[in-house]
Amino acid sequence: MKFLTGLLSIVILFAGAAPGKTAERIADDRGGQIGSYLDKYEGLRRSGQAVMIDGQCASACTIVLGKIPHDKICVTSNAALGFHAAFDFGNGGQQITNRAATRALYSLYPSQVQRWISRQGGLTPRMIVLRGVELTKMYRPCSLGV
Repeated sequence: MKFLTGLLSIVILFAGAAPGKTAERIADDRGGQIGSYLDKYEGLRRSGQAVMIDGQCASACTIVLGKIPHDKICVTSNAALGFHAAFDFGNGGQQITNRAATRALYSLYPSQVQRWISRQGGLTPRMIVLRGVELTKMYRPCSLGV
């Protein structure tokens, strides 16, 4: 029965995707440069593809929440979203918080995610992780059928 429920969830997820396209699956993305993620997710948004978050989506990867329509995102029980302040590297390789980029990043997130971040103390150099029940209250669950 669990298999059939999972299979049905995948069929429903893919039914919302653009014709002939499958959902983009995010499973182990630790982030990177904000600009490249803005471009990537803008293209994905324009394509109409659905997004399945099925593992770690940290740092700049979380921009997906602001660029992809809410109804095109689902999360599995493996999903974990990691948030922290944006930073640049100093001359010695140390991380230096970029306040303007952090504010811009925060402004991209939907209001319910912003409220959660604020309850955790805001975007700081320390990683905070949204997962489990808290995450599925914000985004619809999807299943891998496993």
